[in-house]
Amino acid sequence: MNPKALLLAAFVLLAQPFSAGAQPAALSLQEIVNLRSVTQVALSPQGDRIAYLLSVPRALYEDDDGRPYVELHVVDLEGQTRPYVTGDVAVSSMAWASDGNSIYFLAKREEDAEFNSLYQIALSGGEAIKRFTHESDISAIWPSPDGARMAFLAPEAAPEKKTELEEKGFKALVYEESVPVVELWMLDLESFEATEQAHQGSARSFDWSPDSSQYAISLTPTPLIDDSYTSQEISVADAESGEVRSQLGVEGKLGHFSWSPDGRSIAYIGAEDINDPAEGRLYVSAVSGGERTDVLPNYAGHVEDFIWQDGQAIRYLGGQGVWSDWSIASVSQPMEVGVAPSGGPIIRSVDGAPGQAVVAAVVDTPEHPGEVYLLRSNTDPRRLTNSNPLLSQRTLARQEAMTYEARDGLLLEAIVVYPIGAEPDRNTPLVLFIHGGPEAHYSNGWMSRYATPAQHLAGQGYLVAYPNYRGSTGRGVEFSKLGQNDYAEEEFNDYVDLKRHLVAMGMANPDKVGVSGGSYGGYASMWAATALSEEFAASVAFVGISNQVSKFGTGDIPMEMYNVHARVWPWEDWMWMLQRSPIYHADKARTPLLIMHGDKDPRVHPSQSLEMYRAIKLRTDTPVRLVFYPGEGHGNRNTAAQYDYALRLERWMNHYLKGPGGEPPPYQLDHASRLPEED
Repeated sequence: MNPKALLLAAFVLLAQPFSAGAQPAALSLQEIVNLRSVTQVALSPQGDRIAYLLSVPRALYEDDDGRPYVELHVVDLEGQTRPYVTGDVAVSSMAWASDGNSIYFLAKREEDAEFNSLYQIALSGGEAIKRFTHESDISAIWPSPDGARMAFLAPEAAPEKKTELEEKGFKALVYEESVPVVELWMLDLESFEATEQAHQGSARSFDWSPDSSQYAISLTPTPLIDDSYTSQEISVADAESGEVRSQLGVEGKLGHFSWSPDGRSIAYIGAEDINDPAEGRLYVSAVSGGERTDVLPNYAGHVEDFIWQDGQAIRYLGGQGVWSDWSIASVSQPMEVGVAPSGGPIIRSVDGAPGQAVVAAVVDTPEHPGEVYLLRSNTDPRRLTNSNPLLSQRTLARQEAMTYEARDGLLLEAIVVYPIGAEPDRNTPLVLFIHGGPEAHYSNGWMSRYATPAQHLAGQGYLVAYPNYRGSTGRGVEFSKLGQNDYAEEEFNDYVDLKRHLVAMGMANPDKVGVSGGSYGGYASMWAATALSEEFAASVAFVGISNQVSKFGTGDIPMEMYNVHARVWPWEDWMWMLQRSPIYHADKARTPLLIMHGDKDPRVHPSQSLEMYRAIKLRTDTPVRLVFYPGEGHGNRNTAAQYDYALRLERWMNHYLKGPGGEPPPYQLDHASRLPEED
């Protein structure tokens, strides 16, 4: 067979779902990339309907390049769903009108020339009405409770004649200084005229007081992403004048915040201190400011979302271990939370209002990606939507949460996905997927996405595991700080210990283990291919860190890196920082390494991947390949780039864990043969 035919045969094989006899096939990579998912829910003011946004990936080889479409749908409490805005559209934000008879949403439709617009669609249906277009893209909207105004955020308008000057070749960008400040505006919902609310700083998020007379707004000194991690503050302002009346004194990272129903307090998800890796404490402060109250002291998890139940209680969503914790906290009598949950679906976000009997939620499980669920007191969560009927026609692998012990005795958690159709044994290839952050964690929900396609790999006979190593969230502040000022040592030994644990259990071949991850997980994958090369037979690193010294000078979050990761500056100990970098250990690399990166990544500069590639290329004969994705940032957003990534990931693992090894597989993928025939 000639090389081109061989390449085509390999590509077609990779794209086909696995089948064993009459058993339904496992998910193919294309099917995983094309799965739909609910991304946002909003419960109506009457509590009888849920509006939701549905992410719909583009049809591979048919649609033009781009991110998934985002549609607007509404489902009632019995599960009857109705589409409202569908097709080639990307709805970026939505909110119910205060009377519950219509829905506002943001989108850039065919008639919108340069910026997105605010639309309104009646609950009874019909065509959406364009209400307002701003001088820049609107990023978020909040209708006031009294229905009179809508607050919205938008970056300051571009300089006059910017487009005309760019056409003449004047395109210079001033790094960081030219990032536009995000402004707060008030839109009159009768006249649809907008007025700016002037504030010092750049706006991030917003919430109305119950009587619409005041608002809370989070502001940062600059619009830079680093400030959003380290320097957010909540200010309380008069809704008419915009005059700031108080500030809450936020320290460190900040998440969701919301007024109490009596208008006296504001609850927010914040950080314990400036060195806390992630917002995850639930605090309540008086609107006038002053000392904050931690309503869940010593919580051994991370609060992810919440809703006020009434003036004295808050319903909160926590990530605790690998499960979701949906509980109630008292504001007046803070108390420690008891035993962590040990099962249930994974709740990602919630929406509701004080006094309502039900809550809307985005939920996933090992059986499906995000869907709309209904939460009621004292009853199990109830699923309302089914966005992927295909899943009922596929065989899904068994998935379990497990615990294991690190070499120093620390108890850790992981998610394991078993091969389909067979029990794992000492010949089973194993792939570890390492999460980024490291201030993040895996929950026992839907695990298969383009960069972590566990269900497809399980159909190929792989055992797949997802470790929550030290430094992960979900187990309290102390646990999340365990990796600070200790790059790559114990935290990365933790995933090696998971590998050894599975091997000792007779579930994996120690010589056929691959590792992959993105961002900090990409750093872990590069470390695995170099400093820990004897442990791994294949590695795929995505948007990863190769040089901790140059990362400080080329990324966009140096203050966040200092405060919650390194806790030292490179110039305080150059050699320590270098020794915790994969490029320092490049001469040890015996693990074939595939590196992939978006060429517009602001978080981990693409040069990090180039440094790793060049170091291995110059210092060893170990197989290494570098793939750049044009226009992509810190992770692939476009559907075609996601599918291409998934194909390359799988082929690299197959080649080195199940195939001949040696020289890398061909660098090309035969996408051309998959294009539709022209008429």
